Parts: sequence; structure tokens; C-alpha cells
Amino acid sequence: MSRWNYRRWAMWAATAATAGSMVGVLGSVSGASTGSAPSTDAVTPTPSATDTVEPTPSATPTPSTTPQPTESAAPAPAVAPQPVESTSAADASTAMPKGDVTSNGRTWKQSYAEDFDTDAPVGSFLSTYRQMGVYEGHSDTSGRGLYAPDKVLSASDGVLDMHLHSENGQPLVATILPDGWAPHDTARVSIRYKTTDTEGYKFVGMLWPSSDNWNEGEIDWPEAGLGGVPRPASAIPGSMSNGTMTFKPDDEQFTTSDSSEYHVATTEWDHGEVRFYWDGALVASTTEAVPQSDMRVTLQGETALSGDVPADADGHVSIDWISIWD
Repeated sequence: MSRWNYRRWAMWAATAATAGSMVGVLGSVSGASTGSAPSTDAVTPTPSATDTVEPTPSATPTPSTTPQPTESAAPAPAVAPQPVESTSAADASTAMPKGDVTSNGRTWKQSYAEDFDTDAPVGSFLSTYRQMGVYEGHSDTSGRGLYAPDKVLSASDGVLDMHLHSENGQPLVATILPDGWAPHDTARVSIRYKTTDTEGYKFVGMLWPSSDNWNEGEIDWPEAGLGGVPRPASAIPGSMSNGTMTFKPDDEQFTTSDSSEYHVATTEWDHGEVRFYWDGALVASTTEAVPQSDMRVTLQGETALSGDVPADADGHVSIDWISIWD
């Protein structure tokens, strides 16, 4: 069984077996939750200000000089027709995008934004960021890590920290659902993040079926071992056969840099196409593996699917901000 197929089978099995133990801490979100009562807090997106450039007055010609016509600048050549992410979201900058975004001919409406400006020490993250959901108390995809958000998650200086480590020989990991268990029928998701270079652990951003039926599809971006070079993938809905799914693109396509420094990863799950961006540059896209069912946003810091998890491995996933559009 390939590492793809094993990983998905393990995730499906773990999710199906332990769906009742997933805890959602919800705010103003839609969708089912098995966790505590939802909060009424809501995130109100703030539109970005638009700068206005004032024209510079042209100089008045002197009487002794015959005014000459000014040559107009030649128009810039049209961009070749290809998917290009709008720069209006400032996704490659350090600032969290706020407000709606126009990209690939569509205006995406911002539904969620979080830049972690409230500190939350270990053990208090869930009570501070009540809108988020988590997985808790069961094994991760490989079966070796234990979801333990109260021992892994914290926030300080505007950054969410996932501290992946072991206690008494047990690797501790975390998965967050930024906007709770909210269902999306399409979505645009951006995160600015970095990781340490740590053996035995990995990080993946996902769109996962709200029904927990893996055969409805799966979108993975970004995904890599901590400190590794990410690559995207999306499963073809209805392609499950003998406990496996078929993923696209056929040839794995990687970014030009690793995750050891801050980068912005953006997924556009559109009608008829899924696109994957790294600092605003298109890495890959697919029209074959496009989910047709509701999905939820998850960010998973977990044990690697293969290899050792050293007992002294101490890894961190640092997330500067998260933005979601519908």
C-alpha cells in the first residue's frame, strides 16, 4: 500500500472509529458539533482601505516655447490567460488579509479571520479561542500520536503555537478547526506559517468532508514533514477502491522553498477547479479532483506516517494568521 493510500485509510479508520470523541468549541458557525455549547461570538471581517493616488498637475508651457504633444505610454501587454491569484489580498505579505478578495474571476466573501492577538498560555487556548474546534483524546492519522490540545496549543505575540512533543513516551499532537465545524461548499483558505525542522512530525492543512465520508474527497495543502518542502494533492470524489483514493495531480509538484521560514499557503477550492498557491505563485491545480460535497477546514500537526518519532523530538508549528473566504 502506498504512503498516500495508507495515510488516507488510517485517517478514515481513525475518524470513523472515534467520531464521537471529537470535541468542537464553536462560536458563530454552522454545522454539527459534538463538543460544548456554541458561543455567540462572531468574527466581523474588516475591509481593507483603498489608497487614492492624486494626479500630479502638468507644468504650464512658457510663452516662448511651442507646446509639443506628449507621447502616451504604451499599454502593458495583456497577461496570458492562466489562473493568477489576485494581489489585492496581500497574501505574500506579512499582514493578515481582511475583506473580500477577487481572484480568478470570482469575488470571495471573507467569513473568518484570526491573527491570534490575544495571548493564551498552554491549557487555556480553547477557553480563549472559543470559536475553534479541535480533535481530542484519540489517535492521529498514523496511530502513534495522541490529540492533546490542552498540552500542545498556545498563543503569544500574535502567533498560534503547536508544540509537538512527547510526554512519558507518548507523542502529543493537535488538530484545530479554525471556524469550528462550519461546512463549506467551496472555499478559499490562506495561512501564514512556518515550522521547525523536526524529525517524526508533519503538518497539513486540509479540507475534509463534513460527513467524514472519505469517498467524498479530500484536499491537502500545504503538507510536509516539519521543515520539509510542501506539495499539494486532492482526492477524486468517488474514487475509493479497496480502501484507497486516487489523488491529483498525478505527478507530485513541490514548492521552491521549505517551511522553515514564514510563507503563505492558499487553497482555492472553486467550482470545477482546485488551485494551490505558495506566496501568491500558482504551484498546481486540478479540474479532476474537485469535491462536490460540504467540507470543513482543518489544520493538523501530527506524527509522520512512517519512520521513527524520537522521544526527544521537540517540534513547533507557528501560525501567524488564518483567513477563510466562501
